[in-house]
Parts: sequence; structure tokens; C-alpha cells
Amino acid sequence: MEIRQLRYFVAVARTRHFGQAAEQLHMNQSPLSQAIRQLESQVGVTLFTRTTRRVDLTPAGEAFLRDALRILDSVDTAQERVRQIGDGRTGLLRVGSTALAAYTQLPRLARLAAREVPGLVLRYVPNLLTPAAEAALTENRIDVALLRPPMQSSGLVSRLVARERLVAVVPERHRLAGNGAVSLHELRDEDFVLYGTKDSVVDAAVAHACLSAGFLPRRTHEVAETSIMLTLVAAGLGVALLPESVLALRVDGVRYVDLADTAVTDTAAVDLALAWRAADDDPGLATLLAALEAHGYIAPAAPAPAPAVPGGSR
Repeated sequence: MEIRQLRYFVAVARTRHFGQAAEQLHMNQSPLSQAIRQLESQVGVTLFTRTTRRVDLTPAGEAFLRDALRILDSVDTAQERVRQIGDGRTGLLRVGSTALAAYTQLPRLARLAAREVPGLVLRYVPNLLTPAAEAALTENRIDVALLRPPMQSSGLVSRLVARERLVAVVPERHRLAGNGAVSLHELRDEDFVLYGTKDSVVDAAVAHACLSAGFLPRRTHEVAETSIMLTLVAAGLGVALLPESVLALRVDGVRYVDLADTAVTDTAAVDLALAWRAADDDPGLATLLAALEAHGYIAPAAPAPAPAVPGGSR
């Protein structure tokens, strides 16, 4: 039995007329009648009673009509689902994120995706430091990630989401907690809490900022998670420098202090980017990226470099 035969049967059942059904199906009446007879032969029962004036369903035909409609509806649904997957309107994407981005940029991404690509399901994997997010992308455990460039892994591409300044994180009873903006130089004798993860972009930015102020941070405690870093600061065990998205977190015992050094703050910044595998041809990913770019969430793609002129410029 073929899907085509079911569609022929339903057309005749609804019109109760072979000629009208043939017209709707854009075919001649003779091959339609032949197809229905072949269908009846295959199922082993008569589906229609035929007279010169009328065509009616037999009881078996009535039952078969219900099943035929259900089958055709399932086929149509499956075809539409496949089309939606093919053009990126549905599917599943696994989204990784750094801990701080999960509180700031990830909610915005989720809102945009739900509004612009409602059929696309996003599964979130938060609290990934950038090296872990890169590894998860490379190993195909996630499909897209909010992380902090530069990336070490080949085969990944990214677009800028935001550039964030660094802010000082100090205990609430710290001498600098209530003095407004402070000079980074004022932290030179402090114990620092750092991530301590190999290739940590934030740690590298902190070291660069401190060197610009004339000192290296005293690495007293190393942690693997932002929440533990804030806990140690709240306990008075040190200070930290973190991207400004940390301001979204309110932690008892912690105060955030702006840096006043213009020369330092111009360079004491970290980028947040959206990254994915360059070779990933998932239509859902392409649709999501187009929606994010259209609404200013990610920076536009850089234009391709102009082709070299043979023989150089003249």
C-alpha cells in the first residue's frame, strides 16, 4: 500500500464522486478508479458501494477512512517537521556558558531565541570556564558557547558579544570597600584569589592590569569556580578582579569597587564572545546566529579580505 493510494481514497471518500475527486487530484477518472480497485484488492474488502448516481463508503470504508486520515496526518506532520529542521526552525542546540555570562548575557540569548526561533530547543550547560568550554565544543559535547577569547583550539570561530571592564571585589569590611573608585595600585599588597586554571583569560587580564599598575598580584588562593572565589573574598581571605558582569551577583560579605586608573582600565578589560565549530552545518545554528546578529547580540561577521592584485598595486 502506498501513501498515494491513501490520498486517492480520502479524496473519493470526501467527495463521494470519482469525477470530482479526480479533478481535485489533477488526474483522469479512469486511473483513479483503477487505483481504488487495486487498494480494495490489497486490503481484501470493498471500501465503496457504487451506483450510477452515488458513491458511498461501506462500514469497512468508514473504519478505513479514520485510519487513513490518521496516517496521512502523521505523514504530513513528519514532512513539516523535517522541513523545519532543514531550514533551521526547529532542532536542539546545546549551549555552554561561563558562570558570570549565565547571569547576564545567557538570559538575553535565551529570550531572543525563544522569540525569534521558538521551535528551536536550547539545552544549557552553564558554569564552564573558557578552557572547559573550548574542550566541550571541540569534543562535540556542546554546540555553541559564551566564553572569553582568545581561544586556543583550532576549528572554532567566534563573534564578540560584549567587552567588559574589570572591577575589584573586596570583603565588605575592607579598607577600600566604601571609598568609591580606587586605584589598582592600592591593591598591590593584597592577597589575591584567582582562578588558577591553565589558559584562564580572566587571570591573564588580571595579571596584565596589575603589571600596568606596577606590580604582580600575590596569588594566595586558586579556585575553579566564581562562586568559590566570591566565598573566599567574603571570608576575608583576599581580593579579586573580575569582569563587570559579576555586578549581577549579590553576595553577603562582598563589595564591588570600580577602578579609577584610566590608563589601566582602558586595557583592563576582557571580551565575551559566542563561539562554535567552524565546520558545524546545523541549520538550527545558522538560524540562531542570524537572529542574534540581526538583533545586535553578536557583532557582524568581519568582511572577507579583498583579493590580492596580481603584480601588486600600480
